[in-house]
Amino acid sequence: MTDVRVTYDTTVNAAYVCLTEPQARVKSTRMYPCDPVDVDGMINLDFDEQGRLIGIEVLAASSKLPECLLQSAERLDTEGA
Repeated sequence: MTDVRVTYDTTVNAAYVCLTEPQARVKSTRMYPCDPVDVDGMINLDFDEQGRLIGIEVLAASSKLPECLLQSAERLDTEGA
């Protein structure tokens, strides 16, 4: 099993779970927003041109994802600091 890349920005409390190979430069061609009422927040599913799920964006991530996942995620808010 390959590792899944997770990025997290505490400034905006958003995480992204990338489901493609780390070297792949796959572009999202379609985004499906999940119903915020049903999930008590915003979760967006990104699909490539073949309709494959390539990533999951999670807003209000600290209330939706396990803390251990966020702690091990690549931090975007500290890059260049």
